[in-house]
Amino acid sequence: MTSVLVANRGEIARRIFRTARRMGIGTVAVYSDADADAPHVHEADRAIRLGPAPPKDSYLSIDRILAAALEAGAELVHPGYGFLAEEPAFARAVTAARRVFVGPPAEVLSLCGSKSRAKAVARRAGVPILPGYAEDDQRDAAFAEAARLIGYPVMVKPTAGGGGIGMQEVRSREELPAALARARRLARAAFGDERLMIERYVPSPRHVEVQILADEHERIRTIGERDCSAQRRHQKIVEEAAAPHITRWQRDKLAEWATAMAHAAGYVGAGTVEFVIDAKGDIAFLEVNARLQVEHPVTEAVTGFDLVEQQLRVALGERLELPKTEIHGHAIEARVYAEDPASGFLPSTGRLLHVRWPDGVRVDAGYEEGSTVPGSYDPLLAKIVAHGPDRGAALDALADALARTEILGVRTNVSFLQRYLSHSEVRAGRVTTSFIERELPALVAHGDVPDEVRALAAAAVIDDRPRASRDPWSALGAWRAGAGHSATVVVREGDRESAVSVADDGPYLVGGTSLVRGADEPHRWTIGGTEGAVAREGDSVWVGWRGATYELRTDPAPRRVEDTAAGAIDAPMPGAVLSLHASAGQRVRRGDLVAVLEAMKMELRVEAPADGVVSAVLVRPGEQVKRGQRLADFEPEAAS
Repeated sequence: MTSVLVANRGEIARRIFRTARRMGIGTVAVYSDADADAPHVHEADRAIRLGPAPPKDSYLSIDRILAAALEAGAELVHPGYGFLAEEPAFARAVTAARRVFVGPPAEVLSLCGSKSRAKAVARRAGVPILPGYAEDDQRDAAFAEAARLIGYPVMVKPTAGGGGIGMQEVRSREELPAALARARRLARAAFGDERLMIERYVPSPRHVEVQILADEHERIRTIGERDCSAQRRHQKIVEEAAAPHITRWQRDKLAEWATAMAHAAGYVGAGTVEFVIDAKGDIAFLEVNARLQVEHPVTEAVTGFDLVEQQLRVALGERLELPKTEIHGHAIEARVYAEDPASGFLPSTGRLLHVRWPDGVRVDAGYEEGSTVPGSYDPLLAKIVAHGPDRGAALDALADALARTEILGVRTNVSFLQRYLSHSEVRAGRVTTSFIERELPALVAHGDVPDEVRALAAAAVIDDRPRASRDPWSALGAWRAGAGHSATVVVREGDRESAVSVADDGPYLVGGTSLVRGADEPHRWTIGGTEGAVAREGDSVWVGWRGATYELRTDPAPRRVEDTAAGAIDAPMPGAVLSLHASAGQRVRRGDLVAVLEAMKMELRVEAPADGVVSAVLVRPGEQVKRGQRLADFEPEAAS
């Protein structure tokens, strides 16, 4: 039986396995130590360990992946997206090992996988491009001269890879050197290639892409377009098909230019040609993603085509045999990330204590209840895809699905996505790439934790306390005849602490008025007849209530920096120490850069909390740290 090894992880591995099983193709998973118990590992017919968690030792190791393919006898190797998906050396190595690479051949990846070479192809094909610089001279001086000629602002981009990684908007000559250095670091870490390009910055464009399929017999099909303008940190977060408010002329030109690009590059397989549309409606080529896209499900939803099936058939040498593309209704996809929008989208890691994905919609999930979200990879947990007869119905269906999504144990963007979908500009289809940044205060949750959330948390804390017996003298908590146990639970959100009284043995009377009852299903609770979810781990109590998630704590609040100047500089997120910018004995000013952390494709500056002296540095570059771990000892300057 033919089998396919998926050189990837998470939801995309599970997605490919689903189609392969339907086609009667065997499945082989690979995994790092961080993913040893991940769902994609258990779902495959066979799973083979690659190595330690860092991508360079696992999902970016060509030798280890090829060894796994040979060990499993897998005829096909599917790269998914990210990691090695657009790496010509990987495609070349797979072919040399007499295996079939499910994607474009190496020479096509060399053209299209590089933004600079793809722009050259576009220019030859007569496809409009933005003014830019993508030459071999990678000196800062060359970029500075090019930026001067283009005119600020400009956008700095890695030439390899995708996903918005490393992109930097630069508004002045003074900002350019730091932006180049940062982009090189991120590109080297993510793609193993630090080459950069720059192009004219287009303010608030729309990001629209065309899905293409091509076979080895020079047959090319365009299969509609998608709008991917909703982005944070230059990474897509909500995508839809078809693109709203596109004129017939624009739609025809997008298809025409995407086809021209595919012909000029000799494209084979599934891919996406991406464009920007400015405020005047002018279209310019952006890049080619020479692989399956994260957002491919919205195209599948409106066309009925299985794009993974077509990839596999093309890889096996078959001709494209697809009916005429017809768009049925509208589809919208939301990416559910393990991140905290209120803290600048900082990634969140940990064990998923409770997960309930919504029914009635398509959910491509990489994690399930009990899974651990590591800090070594992209924080995407799942994609939720809704389809409706029109755009309004699809928006409503997706909003309803998100309201029924429950994830406890890590912070997520689910509430953020709900606010996004309810925004008037989103409902009107007027989103550009700058929308989320501009509207972020309105999209991030604010305000107090509801009393019901505190009540649910307190009841769960009491319910979780050990009871040696129902003897009132040996049980925890005070006890009164006819009233059962009574206790006070202190919970806090941030620095705010609340004392909540809990009486009885369950159901519980909380605060003297609210009846909180546990259900037969684990983590399920009701308060006043309305359902919620609660899960505990250590001092954290996670509560899901009315579509939102809250983390409350039962330990004392930490001392505030302004009260004690902390005496320490701590890690605000888990990750790797990318670089250190202060040494023991160094005097710093408030806001001076002390360290840079990297996790889940994101860099974060760690700055001095006040004027003072860094008395000791406690970590090394490359070291993995936990959230809250002390990075340096700090002595604040005495107030004068």
